[in-house]
Amino acid sequence: MYDHILVPTDGSVGVERAVEHAVELAATHDATLHALYVVNTASYSSMPMETSWEHIRDMLGEEGQRALDRVGELAADADVPVETVVLDGSPSREIVRYAEEEGCDLVVMGTHGRGGIDRLLLGSVAERVVRACQVPVLTVRVGDDA
Repeated sequence: MYDHILVPTDGSVGVERAVEHAVELAATHDATLHALYVVNTASYSSMPMETSWEHIRDMLGEEGQRALDRVGELAADADVPVETVVLDGSPSREIVRYAEEEGCDLVVMGTHGRGGIDRLLLGSVAERVVRACQVPVLTVRVGDDA
């Protein structure tokens, strides 16, 4: 049923729950896991020119690589093949683009389950992916109340 499963990660402890779920699904379906970290360049576009964007990008890229390394560890423990990639851009757009262009069968991602004013003010990457993606999206509730 699933040959390629995409799991976006931000490296947080909470999102590891979604990663573990994606690893279990990949193991069950003998699928390849695609782990994706997106450096959110949109949130840094308003920084003053004096700021060293390259230094910040390098730090964020290293953070992303650590997050992907953790996915790789979990996948290796389950004997699941994993491909990892760090991209720059808007997280929701890059997740949708990657899922569709790489032929993924499923996207598994964490959601904090915010409601009301928090959801309106903060938005939700998961919600934007669910609305825009042609690939099925499975959301896993993460965070303290999960």
